[in-house]
Amino acid sequence: MSKKTPQIRFKGFTDDWEDRKLGDTETHFTDGNYGESYPSAKDMSDKANGIPFLRGSDFSNGYLDSSNANYIKPEKHAELTSGHIKQDDIVLAVRGSLGTLGYATKENEGWNINSQLAILRTNKSEISGMFLIQYLLGSKGQKEIFSRNTGTALKQLPIKQLKDIPVPVPTLLEQQKIGNFFKELDSTIALHQRKLDLLKEQKKGFLQKMFPKNGAKIPELRFSGFADDWEERKLGEFSDVRDGTHASPKYVSQGHPMVTSKNLTHSGLDMADVSFLTDEDFNEINKRSKVSIGDILFGMIGTIGNPVIVDRDDFAIKNVALIKEKTSNPITNKWLLQYLKSPSFNRFIQKENAGGTQKFIALGLIRDMKLRVPEFDEQQKIGAFFKKIDDTIALHQRKLDLLKKQKKGFLQKMFVS
Repeated sequence: MSKKTPQIRFKGFTDDWEDRKLGDTETHFTDGNYGESYPSAKDMSDKANGIPFLRGSDFSNGYLDSSNANYIKPEKHAELTSGHIKQDDIVLAVRGSLGTLGYATKENEGWNINSQLAILRTNKSEISGMFLIQYLLGSKGQKEIFSRNTGTALKQLPIKQLKDIPVPVPTLLEQQKIGNFFKELDSTIALHQRKLDLLKEQKKGFLQKMFPKNGAKIPELRFSGFADDWEERKLGEFSDVRDGTHASPKYVSQGHPMVTSKNLTHSGLDMADVSFLTDEDFNEINKRSKVSIGDILFGMIGTIGNPVIVDRDDFAIKNVALIKEKTSNPITNKWLLQYLKSPSFNRFIQKENAGGTQKFIALGLIRDMKLRVPEFDEQQKIGAFFKKIDDTIALHQRKLDLLKKQKKGFLQKMFVS
C-alpha cells in the first residue's frame, strides 16, 4: 500500500495519504434501477406532483440538476427502490454520458435515477462523499474512470471496474477540510453562473422588446425622445455585405489565422482553434473579403448566426458573412449587431432554412433581407445600451472562467496525483 502527499494541503496535516481501491472501502455501489420495471408513460408525472427521475444529462458542474429532468409518480418511485438518492451520494453516468458526475446535496434527497446512472454511497466515517467526488472530478480521477469503460458500440462503466479505481485517502478530518474548501468554491462558481444566466435572460428580454415584432413599425420599448416609425430597408442598401472564400487553401503550421463559423461564439471571436494560411493565400483571400476592425461577421453554413464585431484584422475568413459600414449611408454596426441577435433575425433564419437538411444561407438573401431601421441617433442609443450589457456579461464570463480555472488548478494540487 503506497503512501503519498499532495502538493498543497492545509496546515496541521502531515500524514501521508493512503492509496486504496474503492472496492476495498465501505463504499456501496448501486446500478440505478437496472433490470427493474422501467417507468412507462403512465408512470410519468409533472414537477408539481412527481419525483425527479434523473438521466445522464441531468448534471451541472459536478452537482445534480433537475431543471430539465423527467418526473415519475410517487408510487413508481416507491417501487424503484435501488435508485433512491441520499445526501452525500455520488451519482455517476455508467451508460450514455459516460463519466459525468453529480454530488447529492440535502435538496436532492429522495430523488431517483434511471438505468443510465449509478450511485456511489460512501461510509461517512471512512470517506466523505464531497471529498471523493472532487477527486473524481480532477484529471487523475477522470483518467481512472474513463480508462475503465468497456464495450464497443455501446460503451459502459461496469460496477466491477469502478471498484478497481484507486483513491488516495487522507484522514477524515483532512477530507472534511478539503471537501468544505471545494464546497465553498463551488458555491461561488454557482453564484457567478446564476448572475451570468440572469444577465443573459435580461438581455434576451430587451432584444425582444427593443426591436419591432412581426409587422410592427416601432418597438415595444424605446428611449424617450424618439417617436418616428422605423423605416423598412434592405440590408444591402445601407451595408456592404460580402463573404469569405469558398476555396480550400492549403493550411500550414504557422501563418495567418483562418476564421470560420466555429470561431464565432456568443461571447465574441474565439481564436483558440484556427488553421493557418500562407502569406500568398492570405493576400489572395483578402482581395475580396478584407476584414477591418468594427466589421460584423456571422456564420452562413452549418451554424448560422452568432454575429460578432471584430476587434482585430489579422485574419482571413471562410464561409462566413462580412458586413461593413458604408460611410455614405451610415448605419452603425453596433446597432446592427444587436438586430442580428434579436428574435426578428432568428425568425428570418428559421424561415429561410425551413425543411432544409444542410443549414445554409446565401449571400444574396442576406443582402435582400428586409429589416426595420431607426434614425441614426436612436441606433446609437440602442447600440450603446446593449454594448454596456454585453461588456457586463463579458466581465462576469471572465470571472466565471477564472474561477473554474482556479478550481482546476486546486484539483491538481490538493490531491495526490
